[in-house]
Amino acid sequence: MLSGVGLGPGDPELLTIKAVRMLQEADVVYIPGGLARRLVEPYCTPIELPFPMSHDEEMIRAQIIENAEKIASDARDKNVVFGIIGDPNIFSTFSRLTVILKERYPNIIIGTVPGISSITALMSETGLPITGGFCVTDGSKIRSQIRMKVRKPRELAENLRKEGYSRFVLVERMYMDGMQVLNGDDLPEESSYFSLLYAERDL
Repeated sequence: MLSGVGLGPGDPELLTIKAVRMLQEADVVYIPGGLARRLVEPYCTPIELPFPMSHDEEMIRAQIIENAEKIASDARDKNVVFGIIGDPNIFSTFSRLTVILKERYPNIIIGTVPGISSITALMSETGLPITGGFCVTDGSKIRSQIRMKVRKPRELAENLRKEGYSRFVLVERMYMDGMQVLNGDDLPEESSYFSLLYAERDL
């Protein structure tokens, strides 16, 4: 099994309790660079893998494939953690790595543990709370959006379809009693105040 574990924005005190436990319990811990090493070394002895910062996509993909092969050799029968700065699902090297692993090793179970991202940390450091809708992008076209406090998910999805969105996932009462994860075909008419809708479109 392979778990991508978010290490937070760089402050050692912003690791979650679950991240620390996962690092301590892992058979093998991989990391992508030096900053991550500083965060995980109090809990384990990591193996550092190279992930070049480059515009050469062919070289980057070749290196990710090489790293994926190394990780897969352990993840087939060991508890493997890949520790990464921020959150493993947001603009993450881990996301690119899992695409390769799922193509080549579909039997390896892959999961993630969220980390405090630079997006939320930014608000703490600047004192500028977000009180309305906002956009985060790496410069590429906006492909997806997340709607919070969705009380009428089916109606919202129907409206978003008119804008080209075709994939929807509703998470209701996340990490609470009664949590549900529902795909687009199963969206209810009404949902809890504690609901998020993920919407994605093809570009």
